[in-house]
Amino acid sequence: MSATAVNERLAALTAAGTSIWLDQLSRGLIETGELARMVEQDSLQGVTSNPAIFEKSILGSADYDDEIKRLVSEGKSATDTYRALALHDVQSAADVLRPVYDRTNGVDGYVSWEVDPDLAHDTEGTIAQAREYWNLVDRPNLMIKIPATEAGVPAIEQAIFEGLNVNVTLLFSVAAYEKVMEAYIRGLERRQEAGLPLDRHSVASFFVSRVDTEVDKRLTEAGNTELQGRAGLANARAAYAAYQRVFEGERFAALREAGAPVQRPLWASTGVKNPAYPSTLYVWGLVAPNTVNTMPMPTLEAARNEGELTGATGAEDASADLEALAAAGIDLDDVTDKLLRDGIDAFMVPMQKLLDGIEAKRAEVAA
Repeated sequence: MSATAVNERLAALTAAGTSIWLDQLSRGLIETGELARMVEQDSLQGVTSNPAIFEKSILGSADYDDEIKRLVSEGKSATDTYRALALHDVQSAADVLRPVYDRTNGVDGYVSWEVDPDLAHDTEGTIAQAREYWNLVDRPNLMIKIPATEAGVPAIEQAIFEGLNVNVTLLFSVAAYEKVMEAYIRGLERRQEAGLPLDRHSVASFFVSRVDTEVDKRLTEAGNTELQGRAGLANARAAYAAYQRVFEGERFAALREAGAPVQRPLWASTGVKNPAYPSTLYVWGLVAPNTVNTMPMPTLEAARNEGELTGATGAEDASADLEALAAAGIDLDDVTDKLLRDGIDAFMVPMQKLLDGIEAKRAEVAA
């Protein structure tokens, strides 16, 4: 593909320090060559997945039907069938993105695969499945997604220590992010003490649009609409400030000097939920060095054609907006606690729908 085909708007976003990842994964995306095209033309540098994405991909097209029937005929359970299908897609996407991984010396080029949602409160179960997925995929550019729950934090530390790359998911509060950064650093410190290489990478997926959805609802109930659409950006910018305090400060200094990579903030849930907001609100409003923006396909398509780079917007001071929200009666800690609970449930539902759908295929084959 010619250099002239590269989208200049997305290339500028990448040059400003925000890596573009796609929040979608499907067999068709890989086999049609669309994923490879996006790497070449849209500056795409990574792919994320979750149970909702796999549920839509596997049950929402006929691309998997023949393989499902074959696996079912071999006596595979619904869970084993899902894992076989997901494994194929994750490995294939990782192979497409491997040149990005090599070119960036392991900074980008990752595909993320999430542990099962029912392990969100099970530290040992999370660690065991993280190891299992890591060994199954057998690609250096895999990231294991682990939720930032109380049980997930020690699993994150252990996974980093064992040499797995980790995408920390379901982050909503800055306080939770601070615990996650500490877990990442402890995992690397343990590797350093054991004489192991520090070339392990992690991102921390900070959810954005869901914060606005919940806060806007509460503002409407309070009869105050002028602050709507500001909480998501403000909360994320506060997270970036926390990232700067930790990874540019003394806590990380020794590891930094030893060549350890930072744990980059990743902006997740960046598709706007309110149609009144610009479709690229959480793209051009969260540009900053050493960040990732994982976009659903409609958001990435919009970013090709809309908005513009206006500087390091993700590094802007959020204190005025946060103070205004607090003065309006918004308890952001309560908001983020609720969103974490809801987020775990939101992934359990599509996972169960996916397994139920595979069971329905089993019944078809048996008939």
